[in-house]
Amino acid sequence: MRRFFTKLRPGGWASFGRHAATTSSRRQKGRGDRMRAISERAVRWLLLFLAAWSAGPAPAEPVGLADTVYLNGRIHTVDADNSVVQALAVRGGRIVFVGSNADARRLIGHGTVVEDLRGRTVLPGLVDAHMHPLGGGAILRQCYLNYEALAVAELKRRIQQCLDTSKGTRAHRWLIASAWYQGGTLTGGRAFDRALLDELRTDRPIVVRSSFAHSVVVNSKALALAGITRATPDPAGGRIGRDASGELTGLLEDAAQRLVEDLIPPPSATEDAESARAALRVMAAQGITGFLDALASERTIGAFAAVERASGLTARANFAVFINPSKAAADEAKVVEDAVALAHRFDQPASGPEPQVAVRNAKIMLDGISTAPENTGALLEPYRVNHGTLARPDWRPGTDRGPDPLYVPAPLLRRLVVSLARHGLEPHIHAVGDRSVREALDSFAGVRAAFPDRDIRLSIAHADLVDPTDFARFAQLDVQPTLSFQWAKPAPEYERSRGSLGERRSALLEPAGLLKAKGARISYGSDWPVDRLNPWFALQVALTRQADRSSIPYLPGRLGIDPGLSILEAIRAMTIDAAHQLHQDHLTGSLEVGKLADLIVLDRDVFGTAPTEIAKVAVLRTIVGGKTVYRLR
Repeated sequence: MRRFFTKLRPGGWASFGRHAATTSSRRQKGRGDRMRAISERAVRWLLLFLAAWSAGPAPAEPVGLADTVYLNGRIHTVDADNSVVQALAVRGGRIVFVGSNADARRLIGHGTVVEDLRGRTVLPGLVDAHMHPLGGGAILRQCYLNYEALAVAELKRRIQQCLDTSKGTRAHRWLIASAWYQGGTLTGGRAFDRALLDELRTDRPIVVRSSFAHSVVVNSKALALAGITRATPDPAGGRIGRDASGELTGLLEDAAQRLVEDLIPPPSATEDAESARAALRVMAAQGITGFLDALASERTIGAFAAVERASGLTARANFAVFINPSKAAADEAKVVEDAVALAHRFDQPASGPEPQVAVRNAKIMLDGISTAPENTGALLEPYRVNHGTLARPDWRPGTDRGPDPLYVPAPLLRRLVVSLARHGLEPHIHAVGDRSVREALDSFAGVRAAFPDRDIRLSIAHADLVDPTDFARFAQLDVQPTLSFQWAKPAPEYERSRGSLGERRSALLEPAGLLKAKGARISYGSDWPVDRLNPWFALQVALTRQADRSSIPYLPGRLGIDPGLSILEAIRAMTIDAAHQLHQDHLTGSLEVGKLADLIVLDRDVFGTAPTEIAKVAVLRTIVGGKTVYRLR
């Protein structure tokens, strides 16, 4: 065989032909020109065959039969050319063909399942690059307030109803009320505070969690159990709510929540696994086939790992290990060491089409939220203060810039991100205010300088406020803003914050389109359960920057001056670009030959739907690794 292949080297083709022709001539001597011509033609055909064989099969020619062939669809591949094709074929959980119906039919055999899409739209499975899925699943099993804008009296009634219905079964436990839409609470002159919770008929400690996850309201029983009094100082990175006289209001913001939350008995491993399954069911119904848990711990990763061991994982599970600010300040080397150890324990290299657990990110939180009344986002210029009344406001510059220093001070942040990157954990930073965004970008500049030749995927979550001088830095540093599109609409919290932020900053809120115009690669992250999980509503808002008229309360108009995203830009942010952030764009995010068969079938073509109607999109089917994990009945 070695001598045979030697003949195929450059320059060897002619000598091989001459040798074959000479040999044929000797053997056929005296048989005439006809036999000689036949031999020469045979040699030429042999040479052509060997040339074609050595070049290998043409890339467009599929080899072998498919397990499943999808025909007659409008399949948006979201590849580099944003191709739209009719058909797609899957074998062994991977895509083996995309193209025309006619070519796809060549892969159909006796055992092939043929799916007629009947003109329906197919997209890559959605990738949610920032959520908190275990919490999302858990709230469905708690006293669920459903993100509704409720009057204080109605809130009180619903919580009392939860207390009454759980009496006798959970009377010894804390009552946790979740999905409270704090920004939409209709006070009617009565504050939603500790005093109101104390009026409920119970002796149980109560915690009401804001859907934004940055604050809770608790009753006096909970404060007493936590040992919180008027004299208790604010913890680093948090605030204890007090009224004008210094009396406790029951409001605990950011790190102050831990004073109470740490007392609540954690769910059992069995309960956590149930919450993980509940989260996966909701994700599958919305077409989400991959996600990043952006506040991961041993407990949250362990819950999904348990589901994966039971073959119940229906989305590709990625985790960003949370870097505790106070622990990092005390011993940064130990915090990094612990995060790396957790990643090594749970991370599974991709080995096939089945969803697996990946732990390759680290989460750092720099500030809170920039809306009133919290005002815990870190700003370059101070919040404004009302020196007048609600009826006749007089907003003037104040002195409070939010967390100062940041939850993770800048010098420590810059060391942490480099250390994490060195150990293979890609930093994912929560930064809401323009000052925290700038510090995050500055720290990432240090990562790029330290590792100029490494492909490290850096991301900043939320970026609600970005100073215009920093817009272009996202692209320059190759940093992805991970944005919750559904926030980019008029809302009570933004109206309430217009005075404290001022008109200039209010006009720049949620700058997705402005960042995109400066070349940023944007990814989508729902931040669920901060909001109800609905990526199709988020997609609508990304395009329109308007609230849906069915929203309660509904506010007209557009948010700020940002132009918004195009439908293609937003879809790419929710698929291939989110997959890129998670370092998985070689596996998912687009429908291309060789990639995993993660796809969704929709009831309408989002590209042909009016922007104000996109929230009505329904997912008919969700497929992960070639297997159907959800079907609308």
